[in-house]
Amino acid sequence: MKCPFCGAGDTQVIDSRVNEEGNSIRRRRKCTGCDKRFTTYETAELHMPQVVKTNGTREEFNREKLRLSFSRALHKRPVPTEYVERALDRISQKLLSLGEREIPARTLGESVMHELKLMDKVAYIRFASVYRSFSDVDDFNDVIRDLDKQTKRRIDNS
Repeated sequence: MKCPFCGAGDTQVIDSRVNEEGNSIRRRRKCTGCDKRFTTYETAELHMPQVVKTNGTREEFNREKLRLSFSRALHKRPVPTEYVERALDRISQKLLSLGEREIPARTLGESVMHELKLMDKVAYIRFASVYRSFSDVDDFNDVIRDLDKQTKRRIDNS
């Protein structure tokens, strides 16, 4: 690491500490050329995959855009903000764990639907109606019927 004061290429690490969250390391360094001290921070550099839309265009993963999708689906629903944040964290972690440079937008949409289904059935139906481009009332009825079947299965298995 170059010294920010004199530009010398030789510095010594005199102290290293992991931060409280455990996601970065603080290093105190000393320049062997000018004897000045400075601090550096080391963190992992993680790259979210690019999202490949159905028309073939690519765009950067955007957590705020995802948050807006949740917000629209959950508008005036009794779901705490922290639930949305946790869902966003789970989706982000899932995407990182895939280790892919690109993911289809469909994968992202299905993840949002899964999280909404666990959070709030009304929000799930709202999102599904737009995401799956419902064309008539029968599409709504099909989704509601599927939700009812899943709920009954859970109750029967309890």
